[in-house]
Amino acid sequence: MSNGPFIGGLTDFGLCVGHTGFNFLLNISIPAGIDMKRQLITLIAALAITGVAQAAGNVDAGKAKTAACMACHGADGNSPEPKPGMVYPKLAGQHASVLHKQLKDFKNPKSGRMDPIMMGMVAALSDADMADISAFYASQKKTLGTAAADKVKAGEKIYRAGNPASGVTACTACHGPAGAGNGAAGFPQLNGQHAMYTEKALKDFRSGKRANDLNKMMRDIAGKLTDAEIAAVAQYIQGLR
Repeated sequence: MSNGPFIGGLTDFGLCVGHTGFNFLLNISIPAGIDMKRQLITLIAALAITGVAQAAGNVDAGKAKTAACMACHGADGNSPEPKPGMVYPKLAGQHASVLHKQLKDFKNPKSGRMDPIMMGMVAALSDADMADISAFYASQKKTLGTAAADKVKAGEKIYRAGNPASGVTACTACHGPAGAGNGAAGFPQLNGQHAMYTEKALKDFRSGKRANDLNKMMRDIAGKLTDAEIAAVAQYIQGLR
């Protein structure tokens, strides 16, 4: 399983984006046949809205505030292997900006991300608390997983080339070839995430149960994925490194 270039109907280009205080380059791969203009508008909107520098949290203070998080997410943010009804994501190594946004969304009943357990956990947290917790988990080293061998080929195709026939954009467009994401733009790191969690997240976006994605970006993509494609790409992501 390589994170090298995938040859097959891709249009590659670089997009240099500047914000006050920082600049970065997005390397975007969009499958031939996808509405490139629409995808660019969505990506640029995401950068413009989410790519705003946030106050950095305190790692040491964050560690002291995670006692209640350990049961589900582990002491260092590496959650245990999921079981039916107990699917908790790995938080270790995730971009602090992404973690902070999700915590704020759980606290906001109008955000489109509703989860009874997490809503209760964040209820008493201040914005500074959430920033500290996010900083702590972002500083931790994530454990990587392995992908099911029978799903790697199909999963890699979706991840790197999408599905031009159904209009699915390649995951690399926002999450990068190695699944590192882009914290400044608000795109999460995916590599090594539990396949069961990724599968649940994609299905929640597809059904509309989860709706806290900018401009319906993830709902539009997940809505075009089949169950088989979701299972395959989730396995590929679990083994990506």
